[in-house]
Amino acid sequence: MARPEKVAEVELLTEKMQNSEGLILADFSGLTVSEVNDLRRKCRAQGVEFRVVKNRLARRAATAAELADLDDLLRGPTAIAFGFESPVEPAKVLAEFAKENEKVSIKGGMLEGKVISLAEVKALSELPGREELLAMIARGFNAPTQGFVNVLTGTVSAFVRALNAVAEQRGEAE
Repeated sequence: MARPEKVAEVELLTEKMQNSEGLILADFSGLTVSEVNDLRRKCRAQGVEFRVVKNRLARRAATAAELADLDDLLRGPTAIAFGFESPVEPAKVLAEFAKENEKVSIKGGMLEGKVISLAEVKALSELPGREELLAMIARGFNAPTQGFVNVLTGTVSAFVRALNAVAEQRGEAE
């Protein structure tokens, strides 16, 4: 790459590192072009950007973004999955793809300005997604209301059963 192109790439990576909720670094060596394209498609579907980077340029971008702790992860062939909407999605997509394809290995990641290990990335990938968490919260908010409705329904139905029993007794007495 010519110098202006490198400067532009560093600026772009710096911006992406600063604006992402979380990022995951992976070694993709051995993947075919079609496999990389498949991974990119899966990433795009989840709102994740998958980008192959040069380590030297990524180091400069990390330093500019004040994420200098990434140096240990920037060795060998490196790709970065940026999650702009959720820090969980890049981990989920890469972990799922790594299960299907042994050639991909996750190196680690960055979450809230701190480097996370492979084990932490795997734990992050097992968290429920944003939509699932929102559904859980909605169920939590709905549970007391649903319980109250059930209590009221139970009280009303018990009252109706008592009235029916009294009506039947009067019917038998006449």
